[in-house]
Amino acid sequence: MISKIQSPPRTIMEVYKMLPEGTLAELIDGQIYMSPAPTNKHQRMLILFVRKLGEFVEKNSLGTILIAPSDVYFDDSLNAVQPDLYFVSIYNPCQHQDEVPYHGAPDLIAEFLSSSNNKQDLVTKKELYERFGVKEYWAIDPSTKEALVYQLKNKSYSLAGKETSRIYSPLFDHTFEF
Repeated sequence: MISKIQSPPRTIMEVYKMLPEGTLAELIDGQIYMSPAPTNKHQRMLILFVRKLGEFVEKNSLGTILIAPSDVYFDDSLNAVQPDLYFVSIYNPCQHQDEVPYHGAPDLIAEFLSSSNNKQDLVTKKELYERFGVKEYWAIDPSTKEALVYQLKNKSYSLAGKETSRIYSPLFDHTFEF
């Protein structure tokens, strides 16, 4: 749907919210980052994880899993991202937000790396997730199947695991193989 602009945007968040639905864009510390569509390998790996993690979460009634494009607003002015996959626990105070973009810190975020976003996922977004209190962050390389798991301890990420073709999640106390 195309709508007329009633007045020019006054903030960067207003500009971000005016982007067309489905635009692969993120707002990090007041800067908009755009990226091309992910590769087929990236999407196949994401689908695999959605199935595995989804079955585990549903079987154990743990919460909700969402995938990109789905906005996560960390604040109201400078930070909104579209993680590849995120999990919100039933105990997360921000869990019931079906009709609006998610506001708050998910319990887990997983990013699937590609050559166009390695630095952004491994540095910029990792620092953002850490700052806003995401309990666990997974960075997965679909090409090598290497998975890095970061766990938030004392408001700082520590590397909890680095494996190939498997992820041990301290948050779930479970190993996922792929």
